[in-house]
Amino acid sequence: MKYAAWLIFMLFSGCTVGPDFVRPQAPAADHYNHGGDSLSEKTQHFEGGVGPVANWWKLFGSEKLDAVVATGIAGNPGLQAAQASLMQSRDNLMAGYGIFYPQASFGGNAARHKFSPAEFGSSAPSPIFNLITLSASVSYALDIFGGERRTIENLQSQVDMERAFELGTYLALSGNLVNTAITVAAYREELRDTEKLVELQKAQVEIAEKQAQAGTVSYETVLSYRNQLASIEALLPPLRQRIDQAKHLLATLGGHAPSEYEVPEIAFSDISLPREIPLSLPSDLVRQRPDILAAEAALHAASANIGVATAALFPSFTLNAAYGQNATSMNGLFASKGSFWNLGTNIAAPVFDGGTLRAMRQASIDAYKQNLSLYRQTVLSALAQVADTIRALEHDAQTVKAESLALTSSEASLHLARANYSAGTVNYLQVLTADIQYRQARIGVLQARTQRLQDTTALFVSLGGGWRKSSGR
Repeated sequence: MKYAAWLIFMLFSGCTVGPDFVRPQAPAADHYNHGGDSLSEKTQHFEGGVGPVANWWKLFGSEKLDAVVATGIAGNPGLQAAQASLMQSRDNLMAGYGIFYPQASFGGNAARHKFSPAEFGSSAPSPIFNLITLSASVSYALDIFGGERRTIENLQSQVDMERAFELGTYLALSGNLVNTAITVAAYREELRDTEKLVELQKAQVEIAEKQAQAGTVSYETVLSYRNQLASIEALLPPLRQRIDQAKHLLATLGGHAPSEYEVPEIAFSDISLPREIPLSLPSDLVRQRPDILAAEAALHAASANIGVATAALFPSFTLNAAYGQNATSMNGLFASKGSFWNLGTNIAAPVFDGGTLRAMRQASIDAYKQNLSLYRQTVLSALAQVADTIRALEHDAQTVKAESLALTSSEASLHLARANYSAGTVNYLQVLTADIQYRQARIGVLQARTQRLQDTTALFVSLGGGWRKSSGR
């Protein structure tokens, strides 16, 4: 009797075999680089222990840039595909929950039959009759060992993974939009400075040609200036091509054909360098960066699969019930003599399978170990990416400082050359040379500032963005 009671208890209480998932421990370090994270140049500084803000691109202070990002997020097909994939995984999860409810079905059949009594050794005439059947059946799978619960756990992990993919797509998209918009503005500014360089170089060539005709300089000087002019003119087509490519990229990121989208004119001077940069702790990074969350979800799914494979080693139980009516006519369909029913349970237990089920369970364990290693690798790569970007900002600041000093010197040299020209102590060719050096220094500063803005964008993205605080995300 006690064994029967134990069996009934097991049937209706059940247990869940396999490991319960535990999130991997977060890094204990409070900084990314050896020796700490800081910027020696005071134009930017980190707010340690603060998570990234929502809509981080607004820190660049450009309304036109904000509009470009908003347009891209609203129309990007890749983001829409990621959102649809997330909805699909949620629907699959809802479908999976159906296993915990009784499965009921209804059936009906109407047919005309001819029965052969000869099958039973009778020589009676073969009767012909109608048979109408209505039936309903109910089955309920008893999840005694938790295999179905582990399957649902796996489906929930798939939802978490798709959610992380959607967030990763959103974050990468916003970073690409900001970077590309900065690139377009910088290339346009560089193109204007390069065109001015060409004008100055042409004037230099004209003066040298006149001096050569007058015999004051050698023709070799003219050829040298012409060579410099050709070299600078050769920079213009690639610059224009890069601008067109960046504009086309902005259009396609926003879900538009290049012919259907006019990129807003964003002046490079309107894009401000964010002064205060939130820098979350490594322990927070692993809880907010989408690629790490996706790796964690994959690890969770692998853990659940161990439970599914373990449950397959044990018997499965299903309760079944059916009721129906048979009659040879519609009038007698609901007569008591035509009723039939059954009630029972099905038990299926593996006895011998050549070791297949145990091998499958071991394969699930191996898959978990693989996903655990991949998770750790993802975390390490993320920490290294943040560390690299922090150092890049430090080096960018140094580059901007050096280029700015060169610009200041070339600007002072240009002013001096103009003053000396007005005083008659130098010729105009020397003024043009100083002006060309000044324009080249401007381009150097522009390129350094552009790199600094792009590395700032890269840091926001590498920290996981601010999707947790962003509306609707």
